[in-house]
Amino acid sequence: VQLQASGGGLVQAGGSLRLSCAASGRTFSTYAMGWFRQAPGKEREFVTTISCGSATTYYEDSVKGRFTISRDNAKGTVWLQMNSLKAEDTAVYFCAARRECSTSVYAERYDYWGQGTLVTVSS
Repeated sequence: VQLQASGGGLVQAGGSLRLSCAASGRTFSTYAMGWFRQAPGKEREFVTTISCGSATTYYEDSVKGRFTISRDNAKGTVWLQMNSLKAEDTAVYFCAARRECSTSVYAERYDYWGQGTLVTVSS
């Protein structure tokens, strides 16, 4: 599986961005997907995850109510809608796929990673 993330950019605080992650291969519908981020000088951290059939989602506390993960298995795509962006959301955002249907917040449990897309929020 190859993952291609896109949609990053520069936005003012309070603004919105929508990240996309397109997956190759026919097994996308059997994979849980996740978004992680890495700010400059910091460790990669979990943002959100969605199960293979979209029944389950989970969010890191700081993004709850502001970010929404969704997916379309027919299109092989997962999205991250980010609203009310804050300066502390500035990071490179990575999408990841897990060869399990169930979600996970742990990066080491994901098997495939995209290249990352930079989100910069100006205050």
